[in-house]
Amino acid sequence: MNPAALPADPGAFSLAVPPLFAALAPARSILIAGAGGGFDVYAGLPLAFALWRGGAQVHLASLSFSQLELIDRDAWVAEHVAAVQPDTTSPDWYFPERTLARWLAAQELPSAVYAFPPLGVQPLRAAYRYLVEQLNIDAVVLVDGGTDVLLRGDESDLGTPVEDITSLAAVAALDVPVKLVTSLGFGIDAYDGVNHVQVLENLAALDRDGGYLGALSIPGSSREAALYRDAVADAQAATPDRPSIVQGQIAAATGGAFGDVRFTRRTGGGDLFVNPLMAIYFTVDLDKLAARCLYLDRIENTIGRRQVITRIQAFRDELLSARMPRAFPH
Repeated sequence: MNPAALPADPGAFSLAVPPLFAALAPARSILIAGAGGGFDVYAGLPLAFALWRGGAQVHLASLSFSQLELIDRDAWVAEHVAAVQPDTTSPDWYFPERTLARWLAAQELPSAVYAFPPLGVQPLRAAYRYLVEQLNIDAVVLVDGGTDVLLRGDESDLGTPVEDITSLAAVAALDVPVKLVTSLGFGIDAYDGVNHVQVLENLAALDRDGGYLGALSIPGSSREAALYRDAVADAQAATPDRPSIVQGQIAAATGGAFGDVRFTRRTGGGDLFVNPLMAIYFTVDLDKLAARCLYLDRIENTIGRRQVITRIQAFRDELLSARMPRAFPH
């Protein structure tokens, strides 16, 4: 039989085209947003570069840890939504969104970075809805630098879930044709107690549910990797007292580094284990991921970040038994 004549499910993905790009192919206006705040939006840059190169319209957003209340008044385009530009002023020395906007402008790329303050689910959803309507968004990709967004709640440790899960809950209720979550930096959250065998177990369960879009490595010699490394280096130079340990490790991994790579005084000797797994996007269907989260309903009607923290902790306190952590068997 001619292999080209093999029957194919029209709704199935193919090995020939990465499912992440196949899922985004119909979209014409894509929002890539850092789920966990701070420098997380940088983890979406390699994907954004590839999409821009393919002719897609891509917008960037970030859950900000900066003091957004100090920025120019005219930067606010809606309640809880700031459009940070290269010339946006602020006395806050920690401002990843402006640092990124300036770097993008220097590359002659679209330079607006939309920023949200740390919020509960309800106001953050309203902020996302505003961008979806104003920018005609037909695909949202939440990007996590690390893997804790992939945890469902009964693991041995949840890492730092507050911003990630708030973003997940906020976007889950939006009416957008394509909603994805992609994780870059596998293994990094071990520093915060995440057991990555449990992450792999969760990905396998999502695969059984039809919600896993596979793993996609960023080639170290690619234009996307080179630009990403340059953006991260620029951010490290702009924020020398608080460079992103997460993005620093991912950038090093895309360049073939291995082990305890030194790029900041913020980490002590022997703390890091940079390796090729950190340069791989693990992508899942956002709605299917949200459906598996055991405590998403607990935070649904939250207004402020403190409420989210309290309700996650209450869920964990009531959890009768957590899954036992396991070591890699190999």
